[in-house]
Amino acid sequence: MKEAIAILTGGGPAPGINTVVGSVAKTFLAKGYRVIGLHYGYSGLFNPNPRYEDLDLFKVDYIFNQGGSYLTMSRFKPTDKDFEENFNLDFFKNNDIKLLVTVGGDDTASTANRIAKFLEAKQYKIANIHVPKTIDNDLPLPAGMPTFGYQSAKNAGSVIGRAVYNDARTSNNWFVVAAMGRSAGHLAFGIASACHYPMIIIPEMFNKTTITVDKIINMMISSIIKRKLIGMDYGVAMISEGVFHALSEEEIIKSGIHFSYDEHGHPELGKVSKAMMFNDLLEKKVKELGLKVKSRPVEIGYEVRCQTPCAFDLVYCSELGMGVYKLFSEGKTGCMVYISQEGYVSPLYLKDLQDPETGKIPPRLVDIHSDKIQQVIDNLMNFITPEDYEEAHKYVADPETYDFRKILNW
Repeated sequence: MKEAIAILTGGGPAPGINTVVGSVAKTFLAKGYRVIGLHYGYSGLFNPNPRYEDLDLFKVDYIFNQGGSYLTMSRFKPTDKDFEENFNLDFFKNNDIKLLVTVGGDDTASTANRIAKFLEAKQYKIANIHVPKTIDNDLPLPAGMPTFGYQSAKNAGSVIGRAVYNDARTSNNWFVVAAMGRSAGHLAFGIASACHYPMIIIPEMFNKTTITVDKIINMMISSIIKRKLIGMDYGVAMISEGVFHALSEEEIIKSGIHFSYDEHGHPELGKVSKAMMFNDLLEKKVKELGLKVKSRPVEIGYEVRCQTPCAFDLVYCSELGMGVYKLFSEGKTGCMVYISQEGYVSPLYLKDLQDPETGKIPPRLVDIHSDKIQQVIDNLMNFITPEDYEEAHKYVADPETYDFRKILNW
């Protein structure tokens, strides 16, 4: 029997997954290994009849540049009871698997480590190497290297974003756009800065004040009034999903939006269009102020996750896939594959990224103080400043309330 490797994909999709899987498979096939693709993520390893298939050269050559994931994904996270009662050790023994390759986020990586330790305790040692992905770009890779999928999602989001901006200019109205990014504003800021949006709102901006609905709406009003002052009665405001998730439950309830609730009594935020919510609140505020503004909501979310990978991610993911073999051949295990900006492959261990007290990987946030961010804020965004107060009185009685920097306590 040929020695084999198994590959699975976990979490949510990101452009480049098939490129990683295809590149891992091509490399190991060329070295004489059998390559097994496991469907439904980790759930397949806790099932007596997992769905899996051999990945041959023709199959992976077809999928490597495609969007989505050929291997069906799953967010399944095994419990201790699953390990005790349902783990399918025979899958590894019967197929002579020497390496488990996992593609996913930090949760997927953590589970891979648990599986490796479990197998070792059963005296069946197996290497595991993880390939980290997320379109949110919030995994703290060294030297600011992006997570794979981010560049492709940003590119796809920017195509939508440019069309939205052209619509705003053409129809002389405003749009409220929301983009994915639960913890950090990388994707929202990347899309919005590529499209020269006059207002961008990400959670990292609230580093000196608490995030509230009123502050978010007032920031959009600030941009609307400023654009009126310069003779541009149209624009787009980008709001990161992370801003929404950072709101307190009290603020969410105060917003007046109706939610369904989970079994713990918490509002199910994932079922709500953030763009629609903030657009409704903006319309209400605009009406109160007597401003003549039309606005429309646009959500940029799931449609960017399964895009065809751009050239950056096609190359990057190919390097990551081939890097898996390099680390495996060097005897590395329990690690993630990392490609430096100079193109060198090295192992990256979870313990090097985890918080020593909580064991969790802290998200990589947007560096709000960097020139990259501050130049966009200073030169591309439009908002009220003290110099605008006198002229802004024609639209609002209290322009200072809508001063962008005062809102943020900057």
